[in-house]
Amino acid sequence: MKESRLILGIGELLWDLLPTGAELGGVPSDRSSPMGLLGGAPANFAVMAGQLGDRALILSRVGNDELGRKATERLKRLPCGADSLQLDSDQPTGRVTVEFHHGQPQYTIHQPAAWDFLELTQSWLQLAEKADAICFGSLAQRSAASRQSIQALAARTGDACVRVFDVNLRPPFCSGQVIQESLKLATVLKMNDAETPQVLALLGLAARPDRAAEALHTSANRLLEEFPSLQMVAITRGAHGSLLVTREEWHEHAGVAVKVADTIGAGDAFTAALTHYLLRGAGLAKLNEAGNRWGAWMASQAGAMPLLPEAVRVRIEAEIETQSGCRSV
Repeated sequence: MKESRLILGIGELLWDLLPTGAELGGVPSDRSSPMGLLGGAPANFAVMAGQLGDRALILSRVGNDELGRKATERLKRLPCGADSLQLDSDQPTGRVTVEFHHGQPQYTIHQPAAWDFLELTQSWLQLAEKADAICFGSLAQRSAASRQSIQALAARTGDACVRVFDVNLRPPFCSGQVIQESLKLATVLKMNDAETPQVLALLGLAARPDRAAEALHTSANRLLEEFPSLQMVAITRGAHGSLLVTREEWHEHAGVAVKVADTIGAGDAFTAALTHYLLRGAGLAKLNEAGNRWGAWMASQAGAMPLLPEAVRVRIEAEIETQSGCRSV
């Protein structure tokens, strides 16, 4: 598992800004200082992939402002680094304002943001050509500029590249066209169980009558039928594990019990682990075990970019090798 592969997380990099004195994931924040929790699904993915031992890079864009400088400083302390970030002189670094209503967080994803203007540079194209895997989502494609750049980068990858499309539905940024265009480029689709019926609806694919227990499996098969480039559909189910489906087989995992600090970035850690092991030829049982083990570890931590101690990495890797999933067909 030591051989490093080039993995790219392409898309949004942003700060969750909290009310003064509030906490998200056990991490206090003071909005009067420009701090919060650094995140964005592709960025979380790349950080985790780097901590698993791959050469991971974030292809995103930040503003020439204090939040942009703070993001760059933070990433320099992580294994993915900040060398592939673009700097925007006109647009601000991405922000998400978090407000609490009856104890539940409500999110406002501000626009425009620097990551709405990803530029298709020669250096990024060269990275795409060399990449062993990329991960891109739907949220970063809310603007025409970034959508064109992301899809051009995905199209530039080699035939053997693992291209993960990680659905990230955030109203009002939900587009059937973006999902359809992305699935034509992807080899792996990752989404959660709540997003699955929404994705089918946005694509205009009528859900077939089914028992609830079989609905996710049926939906995955429907998408594999519709998009020939897809090789796998991964559906996460929070604490209840995940389902992996290919045209030849499927595997279901019941999840890993853990004391939850917060669930921020858990799905992205799942995706990073899935990609890491997929590049090494793992079967569905090991892919599911790895995704759930690392997703559970992330849920046990505060925030989406905690540092991974070496002893923890070694222990969880050993657990992945010795454990198996629930069912395989």
